[in-house]
Amino acid sequence: MKRFLTLSLVVLSLVAAAPAKVAAPKVATPPAAPEDLDKPSTGAESLGIAGFYAKQLTAPAASAAVAEGDSVRIRYTIWASPGGKVIDWIAAPGTVVTPLHRMFDGLRMVLQQMQPGERRRVWIPESLGAAGRVPAGGHLVVDIDLVEVLRAPSAPHDVSAAPAGATVTKSGLAYVVLRPGTGTKHPKGSSTVRVDYSGWTTDGKLFDSSVMRGEAAEFSLDNVIAGWREGLALMTEGEKARFWIPGEIAYHGTPNKPQGMLVFDVELLKIVQ
Repeated sequence: MKRFLTLSLVVLSLVAAAPAKVAAPKVATPPAAPEDLDKPSTGAESLGIAGFYAKQLTAPAASAAVAEGDSVRIRYTIWASPGGKVIDWIAAPGTVVTPLHRMFDGLRMVLQQMQPGERRRVWIPESLGAAGRVPAGGHLVVDIDLVEVLRAPSAPHDVSAAPAGATVTKSGLAYVVLRPGTGTKHPKGSSTVRVDYSGWTTDGKLFDSSVMRGEAAEFSLDNVIAGWREGLALMTEGEKARFWIPGEIAYHGTPNKPQGMLVFDVELLKIVQ
């Protein structure tokens, strides 16, 4: 099956689907439950829904509001109340990157009120994500750090079709160099490369992006679609290019993959081997 890369998926109760990256493993001993586990303490503010409270523990270090289409880099500890059982945690300096829309309601709503560098303690009722994770009538308590906001890249202005000045190969692949490379070597058909990329359908819909996962992708050219294999072979390290890949050399007929012409911005960071 053709693919761009294989991701290690870590199942966390924090999100509705598995996040893309955990930067550091969990420590052996989880954090102790806070003293205000069962009842919000002084300084906690109601967020307008019964049982839903938040308290700022650390002030933000930057100004960048979280929007619905963003991904976030976070670390957290989740406890169940009553009882203080740790459900999940990512200890410093570890982080996890996940799209905001994959998170359950309580955390998504709180993160949209936070800024990078900020830490909050949140009391989340059953109606906003605690149901099934806590005893009946209980709630979740989450200490969450918003480390970074990752914005969805905007669709190129020429996403619908390659411009007149684009170079077109025999296969129908069209490309424009956005930034010349600093290297001299080109990847070979079996090379392993490290890239940053974003991909859109021709109506401007973003369907994949290493930027939104917060890490570059590394893979062998043996394991990518034909259009990528051809396009990357034209590049040198440091180069950034835009490709218009016809459906026949993209995901033609592959179930659950975008069909037709696809557009990619690709930066070749390194030829690994």
